[in-house]
Amino acid sequence: MKLNIGYFADGPWSHNAFEKLINDKDIIISFICVRADTKDKILKDYCNKYNISYLKNENINSEEFISEVSKYNCDIFVSMSFNQIFKKTIINLPKYKTINCHAGKLPFYRGRNILNWALINDEKSFGITVHYVDNGIDTGDIILQKDFLITDEDNYSTLLDISYVECANILYEAILMFKEPSVKTIKQKDIHSTGFYCSQRKIGDEILKWNQSSRNIFNFVRSISNPGPKARAFINNKEMKINKVDYIKDAPKYKCIIGAILNKKKDGFLVKTEDTFIYVSEFEYDGKFKVGDRFELK
Repeated sequence: MKLNIGYFADGPWSHNAFEKLINDKDIIISFICVRADTKDKILKDYCNKYNISYLKNENINSEEFISEVSKYNCDIFVSMSFNQIFKKTIINLPKYKTINCHAGKLPFYRGRNILNWALINDEKSFGITVHYVDNGIDTGDIILQKDFLITDEDNYSTLLDISYVECANILYEAILMFKEPSVKTIKQKDIHSTGFYCSQRKIGDEILKWNQSSRNIFNFVRSISNPGPKARAFINNKEMKINKVDYIKDAPKYKCIIGAILNKKKDGFLVKTEDTFIYVSEFEYDGKFKVGDRFELK
């Protein structure tokens, strides 16, 4: 049985998945619909190379677009890193409806910037979920879900690397399930009655607050490290960008001035936190500071 797919996609998340799909002789990709504001040239190159229709539309729920994609007679629509909300008509247009791959463990971690939030929340694992698209946001029935460990060696970059590979693997595995007579699913409400949502991170959210625990600071900094915006802090009226801090296990807890620089070495420095202290080991700063100087407590 061949599956005819309409692929709604953008960015590196979608490239690995495309390579797996296009190399399966039982899968046909009739079109790729990219984000209306896409900067992804790779997907257009794929379309040219494999003679696939390249679509772009600011409103995929419009009558015009629905009429256009109806002509492809797709069995299923697949969403990978697409940024428009699918509504009822287009969701139900294909035979097997519409599915999405989400780098979060549903029904928890719905929404945006999931990898950042998983690290901020000190999770020991994160999930990748393929689910049906419905009228909510990341609320459809779960088709396939897998967990991946998070260790203290991980940061935003390492979780991205895992996700780029495993999202493709899991999405491909889920699509193969539609070759069977029926696909078994799990309703999200059977896992938890509400779950929770994560909000999109915006400019200003990267400012580091020193009056919290060392563990929280460690998690915050690694959650937005390169290729993220990096944590920002201010000392001597200048901004410092912090890409990495080292968490010191079993460091003594004591009262002192929060945000004060306690010790300075060639490659980094110690800062007092709410409970103990952390070592700032990767940073950018155009200025001078010394032991005893204090970060602003934003």
